[in-house]
Amino acid sequence: MARVLIVGAGPTGSLCAALLRRELPQRPLRIVLWDKARGAGGRMTTSRSPHNPRCTADLGAQYITLRPAYALKHQSFYEDLLAHGVLKPLTAPVEGMVMEEGSHNFVTPQGISSIVKHYLTESAGADVFYEHHVTQIYLRGGKWEVCKKTGSPEQFDIVVLTIPVPQILQLQGDIVNKSSEFGPSVVVHTSVPFGTAHLEWDKEKVQPIILDHLENIMPGLPKPTSIKCQKWRYSQVTKAIPSCPGQMTLHIKPLLVCGGDGFTHSNFDGDEVPIKCAAYPKSGATRNKQPVPVKGRKKRVLERIQVDIQMYISHVTRFVIS
Repeated sequence: MARVLIVGAGPTGSLCAALLRRELPQRPLRIVLWDKARGAGGRMTTSRSPHNPRCTADLGAQYITLRPAYALKHQSFYEDLLAHGVLKPLTAPVEGMVMEEGSHNFVTPQGISSIVKHYLTESAGADVFYEHHVTQIYLRGGKWEVCKKTGSPEQFDIVVLTIPVPQILQLQGDIVNKSSEFGPSVVVHTSVPFGTAHLEWDKEKVQPIILDHLENIMPGLPKPTSIKCQKWRYSQVTKAIPSCPGQMTLHIKPLLVCGGDGFTHSNFDGDEVPIKCAAYPKSGATRNKQPVPVKGRKKRVLERIQVDIQMYISHVTRFVIS
């Protein structure tokens, strides 16, 4: 009998166990779930008062939103949860929430962790163990040997990791050796207001600020082996040439043409248009019908470039850390 270990008894882990049992009913599988916490739920955790178990508070997700993009694909899951009384339509509005047309909100009368518990029940005999904190994973004789903080290692034919990515990256053993050949990468983009406010700052001063924000958003990330801070002074066009002509002819003979996303819009399609327009410019696209001689008139040409670009093109600045 094949042994399957699912690390993490949250929504992903519990649903994985239920689907394995549902989709492979004839295959002899021993499904085991380990979670480092004292109970099931993960980020769908429900806390109960020690004085009255009926007094509950959802510490993770407060409600579930079904969006139109997933309505058909996940219809069977919602129907199952509604039929078992796990979900109930939320009729009251959520203050401050902008609802996408066709979206529906649901609440859990028995607490948000009841979704996880429902799927654990559906897993039909899966063994669930709490306070099992996985620390290392080794490949031993075609099987995975999984170590935890306390107790002896155990071997499994299949291991499914459903814990947060930062926790996966902290695991030791053969899983580290295999992934370190390439190394995971994290890329952080700043917002436009941040880039504008720190435009003239040295990258050495901006980098610690970005890393501090990253630590707040994703605490527990492993220490990186290398860091590169890149400042894109002209990262994206927010206001392009009116009517998006694709190019601007500054001079006809000899030909001087400007192209780029500043004359269309900032995406791959926007980059392709000016390439074609710059390669085959139309004489009618120039603002000055009469050719402007380069000799003795350089200042006028430069002034036209500055006026055209500064008047119509506005860029935004971003910092990128990888």
